[in-house]
Amino acid sequence: MIPTHVMDVPADFTSGNAERIDSVHGSMSRVRAVILDLVGTLLCSNDAHAHAFLEAGREMGLNVDFDTIRALIGKGGDKLIPEAFGFSSESKQGQRLSTRKEEIFTTRYLEQLAPTPGVRDLLLRLRDEDIRRVLATSSGESLVNRLLQQAGVEDLIEQVTSLSNVQASKPEPDIVETAMEKVGVPADQVVMLGDTPDDVDAATRAGIHLIALRSGGWKDLELQGAAAIYDDPADLLEHYATSLPV
Repeated sequence: MIPTHVMDVPADFTSGNAERIDSVHGSMSRVRAVILDLVGTLLCSNDAHAHAFLEAGREMGLNVDFDTIRALIGKGGDKLIPEAFGFSSESKQGQRLSTRKEEIFTTRYLEQLAPTPGVRDLLLRLRDEDIRRVLATSSGESLVNRLLQQAGVEDLIEQVTSLSNVQASKPEPDIVETAMEKVGVPADQVVMLGDTPDDVDAATRAGIHLIALRSGGWKDLELQGAAAIYDDPADLLEHYATSLPV
C-alpha cells in the first residue's frame, strides 16, 4: 500500500485537510521528541485485547459482540468498559471485568504477540538521531513493561506515561500532555506516533502533530487529522527523511 506522507495526499481526503497536511511539513522540521503509543503501534495486540475483554465478559454472563469492543480498543478501560458493557470501570463489576481481562490477556495471548514490523529499527534510528522517546499509553502500569518486552523495545523507551499516571485515558489529552511535560520540549518540536482515532484526537487536543499507522486496523478516513499515515513502523522508517526530518 502506498504511504500517505506529508506531501502526498490521497484522493479520499478533503481539500481542506490536504492543505493542512502540506502546511505542517515546515513545523515538523526540527523534531526533538517522539511520543509513542503502545498497543497497535509498537505491538500487534489490538485484536488480542478485544478477544480478552470479550472472553472476560462472557465468563460474567455479559452479551457484547467482538466488533463493538474492537472499535473501542485504543481507549483505556475507564472509557471502554462503560461504553461497551454499560457500567463504570470503578464499579465492582468493572473491577472484576478489568482484572479478569488482564488475566486472560496475559495468560492466553501475550506471549503469542509480535512487534509491529520494523518497530525496533525505527526506535534505534530515533535514538541514533538523539530524538527522545516517551511512551503515552492507555494501558495500566502493571501491564506496560510486559508489553514493551514482548515488543522487544523496552530498552529503547526513555520514560513511560500510562493510565496509572492520569485521571482519564485517550481520547482525553491527559496522557499526551503528561508525556510532553516529561520530555520538556516545545510542542512544535514533538510528534506523536499512534494507530487509532483516539490517538489522533488526543494528540490534536494536546497541540501536537501525529503520524498514524495502519497497523492498528483503522482505515485512512478514520485517521483523518493525522499529519501523515503509514502502514507500519517499517514503512515510516523507509520514508523517514520526509516524515521526521531533523
